[in-house]
Amino acid sequence: MNQTGSEISEAASPLPARRRRTALLAGAGALAALGGASLAWWKFQPHEVASGTLGDGGALWAQTFAKPDGGELVMQSLRGKPLLINFWATWCPPCVEELPLLDRFYRENVANGWQVIGLAIDQPSAVRSFLQKMPLGFPVGLAGLGGTELAKSLGNLAGGLPFTVVLGSRGSVLHRKMGKVSVTDLALWRTLT
Repeated sequence: MNQTGSEISEAASPLPARRRRTALLAGAGALAALGGASLAWWKFQPHEVASGTLGDGGALWAQTFAKPDGGELVMQSLRGKPLLINFWATWCPPCVEELPLLDRFYRENVANGWQVIGLAIDQPSAVRSFLQKMPLGFPVGLAGLGGTELAKSLGNLAGGLPFTVVLGSRGSVLHRKMGKVSVTDLALWRTLT
C-alpha cells in the first residue's frame, strides 16, 4: 500500500510528541530526584550542636540518665572530649551484635580521651538482666522512650536502632550512623577528633 506524504507525516507526528512527553517527564523526575537527594545530603551532614542545644530546644548537655546499676549518667560531665553515643535496645539484634565491638573500641581508646556511652531505649529490668549476662566497660544510661526523641534531635529521623552519633570535643556532630557499626566505621571515627 502506498502512502502519500501527508499520511506519512500524520503517522510519524505522534511518535515525536510521545518522545518529547517522555523526555519531559523523565527530566522532571530526574530534577525531583536530584532535589530530594540534595536535601537529604544536606540534612544528614554533620552540624554543630549550637551551645549544646538540640533541634527540638532540649539541652543535650543538661540531660541526666539513671544507670542500670544505680547512680546517674550526667551528660554535662562528658563535655570537652570526643564522645560516641550509641542508642540501643536489648530486643534489637544488630544492637546486641555491635556492643562487644563498641566495648572493645572504648577499652582501646579511653586512654586517648575517647568516651563511649550507651543509651538504652528499653525497660530498665531488661537492661539490667542483659548487662548481668554481657557486662560493658562503658557507661549505660536508661533513656527509655524519651531517648527516641533525643536520637531524633541528633539526626535519627527514622527513629530506628541502632543509631550512633560521634561528637567532637567541642560538641559538634562529626558523624551519624543508622544501623550496626563496623570496624571500618570505628577506625574512621577515631581519626575525626
